Amino acid sequence: MRVLVTGAASGLGAALAQAFLDRGDEVLLCDLAKTLDAQHYRRLDVTSDADWQAAQNWVASTWGGLDVLVNNAGIATGGRIDVADMDEWHRAVEVNLLGVVRGCRTFVPMMKEQQQSGTIVNIASLAGLVHPPAMASYTATKAAVVALSETLHHELHSWGIKVAVVCPGFFRTNLAASVASADPVTAALTMSLIGRSEITADDIAQAVLEGLDAGEHIILPDPESRLTVEAKRNHHEVYEQQQFEFAANIRSRTEE
Repeated sequence: MRVLVTGAASGLGAALAQAFLDRGDEVLLCDLAKTLDAQHYRRLDVTSDADWQAAQNWVASTWGGLDVLVNNAGIATGGRIDVADMDEWHRAVEVNLLGVVRGCRTFVPMMKEQQQSGTIVNIASLAGLVHPPAMASYTATKAAVVALSETLHHELHSWGIKVAVVCPGFFRTNLAASVASADPVTAALTMSLIGRSEITADDIAQAVLEGLDAGEHIILPDPESRLTVEAKRNHHEVYEQQQFEFAANIRSRTEE
């Protein structure tokens, strides 16, 4: 298969790219820098229309089409609503949401021309399905990616284009070191939750490929994501109480 992965230089993007490479697929690594030793790489800023068009031109001229688009690039943001500034909100929307939109808009026409072929994989987050306190810019953009993916799942069905959205919980990744937030309390909590997870990016990547092979539309690739979604759906009072307690913990930390 011919696969394009954004945010492929590190974290889940690198793990996904490697998983596809290990299966014998051709992979175009797209990021601001190259780290994996792979044949194909292009510098791609997902907020740049010009970079997306250049990637589409390369795919068309080199491969003649694309089988799998993985919109993985994203940033970790978050903060209390009265602390996180508007620059953070704009950055989260530009990268986490509109970066995915740009990828889909760039390659859907190509996939339509291929006739009953193509898969779009949008990497969201468990935060796109459950919405903890003090993470509004992150949960809002990731929930939007879930909504976008469901819309495209229906919209592109008659074209034979498959759409999957991935919603992992916390797993070990260098994303923790790049949390972009004006709220130091929330940033510290986020880094702590990521750092204590025993699940790796490689674990998530393997589960994603298995979910794609199984034809899943919403992929919950780890036990935490599955349990939390189940709790919200079937034990809502318990779930809500947990969120209230989390919010109270954040408040207590700010008042120390």
